[in-house]
Amino acid sequence: MRQWLRTQGGWWLAWLLVTGAGAAWIARAEIQQLHDDFEVNGRIAHRLMSQQVVQYDAVLATLALLEPMPGANQPERRLPSVYPSILDVQRREAGADWPDPLLAPAESRSRELRRPELATSDFASGRYRLVIGSVPTSYALDIDLATAVPWRDWPMDPKTSPVRVTLERAGQSFVVQPGGPSARNGWRFDFRKALASESQSFDLVAERVVSWRELPWGLMAAWAVAAGVVLTGAYTLLRQRIARRRAEELLRLGQVARLNALGELAAGMAHELNQPLTAVLANTQAAQRLLNEEPPELATARTAMRQAAEQARRAADVIGRLRRVIARPDRQAETRPVVLQEALRGALHLLAPEFERRAVSPAFDDAAHAPITVRADPVALEQIVHNLLMNALQALEEVPADERGLRISTGREGDHGVLAVTDNGRGIAPEALPRIFEPFFSTREGGLGLGLSLCETLAVGMGGSLAAEHASPRGARFTLRLPLAISASSERHA
Repeated sequence: MRQWLRTQGGWWLAWLLVTGAGAAWIARAEIQQLHDDFEVNGRIAHRLMSQQVVQYDAVLATLALLEPMPGANQPERRLPSVYPSILDVQRREAGADWPDPLLAPAESRSRELRRPELATSDFASGRYRLVIGSVPTSYALDIDLATAVPWRDWPMDPKTSPVRVTLERAGQSFVVQPGGPSARNGWRFDFRKALASESQSFDLVAERVVSWRELPWGLMAAWAVAAGVVLTGAYTLLRQRIARRRAEELLRLGQVARLNALGELAAGMAHELNQPLTAVLANTQAAQRLLNEEPPELATARTAMRQAAEQARRAADVIGRLRRVIARPDRQAETRPVVLQEALRGALHLLAPEFERRAVSPAFDDAAHAPITVRADPVALEQIVHNLLMNALQALEEVPADERGLRISTGREGDHGVLAVTDNGRGIAPEALPRIFEPFFSTREGGLGLGLSLCETLAVGMGGSLAAEHASPRGARFTLRLPLAISASSERHA
């Protein structure tokens, strides 16, 4: 995860994921809200229309209870002035016939069911007739559907609402509200429910399609910008943190390298000075014995030579103490299991700016395809890998940028883990190859000649080895071998 977040492409992918997830959530919330509003409006419209048709049942039931006096005016004629949706009221006295023969079957069903009954319906013209059969007089209402809609309490604006509302029965459909233009693609909402009247078995149907253009694109764009700002800030902070840690690691590694180089230098000086000091001591002791054979008047000479011998011993003791102080502890005692690939990735991370500055893209070949655990001192292993990579980068400086190549490979050879660093630089001269690990020997102008010597010393101290060879067709290859934490033979027996 951390390795992925270090790449700029990873942050772009994170922005896309966060933006997509947030936009999807915003769109889903908006669609859910639109659906909830649609359901509420559909239920309100259904309740209003149900109240309206039930009212017609009540009007007919009231008329059926009336017993008008013979010759009296027909009071039902005043109903259209009270209910504008009732266009006409017809009555049939006992023994008479209906003006329209279609009303007679409906009257018979009404008597049988003891409730009003639908006689005819013509949704194309927006009208239907309702009949109730009673004694001594039966009644029929001619109802206008368009006027029957209670627009005063209607929950939607019929001119602007995108919801289409219809009344449907037996394949007929009456458009109550046309709604907006129907979109081909989008989210479809449907509502269907029968009106609360057995005599007027109409289904109120509401439909709506939410198109893509109705989504809150402005809010989603604002979310994308906000996510970009937050992730950009996080990316900047993480880059600063990585740069600070890289600098701290390089400083620590440099301090360890300088201390080890100082130890290597002091150990070399101690070795070089110990021989002449031993010779001085042997010569002064021989001179003292010779002087003892001279006439006795040479006591002063004997004392001086004795003092010289004592000073020589003191110098040798000082050098010995210095060597014991600066001598590196036994690396074998400090080793522990370390994953070779992780040590390599750590060094590559620290040197990432150096690779970028030199326009070098290392190619990593992991033949094992599995963690290679070796026994090593983590700091010493880190220093070896760091030095090998830096040497390769310095060798590539003399090669044109478009020709530079660096290949790193890991694998197993018997009971050892192997790390190889191969560059296509100028390579190592044949006469210099045998001396490449000697202290104070360097093929680079101004070099101290202690880096590779120290790397070999550290490798040997951990029970491994470091070798150099020519690479084909040009360049150099350095191969580090360290003992596996669990040998191959042990793995086979396990």
